[in-house]
Amino acid sequence: MGLFDFIKSQFIEVIEWTDSTTDTMVYNFPVQGREIKMGAQLTVRESQAAVFVNEGQIADVFSPGRYTLSTQNMPILTKIKSWKYGFISPFKAEVYFVNTKQFTDQKWGTSNPVMMRDAEFGMLRLRAFGIYSFKVNNPSVFLKEVFGTSSEFTTESITGQLKRAIVSGISDLLGETKTPAIDLAMYYDELSEQSREKLKPMFDKFGFELVSFYIENISLPEEVEKVLDKRTSMGVIGDMGKYAQYQTAEAIREAANNPGGGLASAGAGIGAGAAIGKMMAETLGANTAPKQQEARVICPSCGQETDAGRKFCSACGKPLSGEMVKCVKCGADIQKGKKFCPDCGAEQEPEIKCSNCGAAVNKGVKFCPDCGKQIV
Repeated sequence: MGLFDFIKSQFIEVIEWTDSTTDTMVYNFPVQGREIKMGAQLTVRESQAAVFVNEGQIADVFSPGRYTLSTQNMPILTKIKSWKYGFISPFKAEVYFVNTKQFTDQKWGTSNPVMMRDAEFGMLRLRAFGIYSFKVNNPSVFLKEVFGTSSEFTTESITGQLKRAIVSGISDLLGETKTPAIDLAMYYDELSEQSREKLKPMFDKFGFELVSFYIENISLPEEVEKVLDKRTSMGVIGDMGKYAQYQTAEAIREAANNPGGGLASAGAGIGAGAAIGKMMAETLGANTAPKQQEARVICPSCGQETDAGRKFCSACGKPLSGEMVKCVKCGADIQKGKKFCPDCGAEQEPEIKCSNCGAAVNKGVKFCPDCGKQIV
């Protein structure tokens, strides 16, 4: 080392770091021979922390602010070196600036599908991805557990480890959830918050704080998505009979527009047309043929309709067969013995017997319908 460099190393009075990158987490301040002048000025900006390391041991950690390096401001390092007050010679130490800002837009995703048991679809393989953000909240733990004595440390050096831990936690969470796979999209916010709480202890071990965590998408296997698309299409179609008619009409239209020529094509077209015509006739016949209604009869006791062929009324249980007579007012057929007509509601007069032949006739009739004698 030249004389000028030696003199320069003895007069290091300002220690600071301005970060021009977006991913640097740790910066080792370059000090010639690790010699720092007692009384030098240390400037720690917002979103930074300065860690002094002496002989591999953390001596002091400085939060944002401006400091004059003295025995008063460096109690731990002073105790290690047993300095006296007023000691102004250089001391040896390494200075690490730790970036404590929030590192955002960190991406994560499942490299392999996550197995999940679903109540509706059975065993499923799910994929998920999203973003998260974190920051250093404990520089001492970060130095001890992660970056050690590296001269420079970026997010790329740790995100691979974090992603694997995140995927492990998410896989465990999805395996424990009882939410149907088709409804998972409704609970992205809740699952994101549960994931953040689940992953928090793991980040704490590195001296990090998991500030935010988001699930952007959980996707189903392609085969399951195709089945869901078909199910959705069937729900949109609605009436399958009308849809079959529409498909048949479309097939006929396409066959009619077929530009094929020649006798072979003509023969094939005739055969296809006959087949399509038969199919259409069957389809239309199946969907348009009127349904034959079953015969119905009126119960003579209660007046309710019931199936023909039954011996007893399905409503009142009385026999459907019996002698029928005409209503005295409207002439409708009613069961003999009924006091009122079920059609017009007229009261039916009791029967009397012909004095000549004994035939039963309605009251009010002047002549017997059987023998013609006058009813007295």
